[in-house]
Amino acid sequence: MSISNLFAPIVALNGWTFAMEVWMYATRLPVSMRLKLGDDNTQTRSQIDLKTPPSVRWKTDNFNNLLEQPTQFYAIALVLALARGENSATDAYLAWAYVGARVLHSLVHCTTNNIPQRFTLYALSSGILATLAGRAAMVVF
Repeated sequence: MSISNLFAPIVALNGWTFAMEVWMYATRLPVSMRLKLGDDNTQTRSQIDLKTPPSVRWKTDNFNNLLEQPTQFYAIALVLALARGENSATDAYLAWAYVGARVLHSLVHCTTNNIPQRFTLYALSSGILATLAGRAAMVVF
């Protein structure tokens, strides 16, 4: 049995998500301990966010982003990998382009949080994902 060339980008994006989780905790835990945010369990998320520096919140927001749209990527890439029955260089190229766009989006989000750059990268990744979804639809319908 041959391994689909789509499995590597799936695992790569999953690995990136874990890397972002480590970065999130590495920045968030020291602030939480310094501000004693765990001492008062009646605070809402918005109250905690007001006390947390934006550069720390960005990492949490980005980690949460990686648990949203990329779940569609995982599903679509698996459909293509399993239903196509053969490797497709085009699918692999698009999958890696999606992963690259999401990694760049994370880096912009977590460092400068430049909104126009973030939006451009998000729109690019969404377009790539829509293309992959269309290709998957052609395989299964």
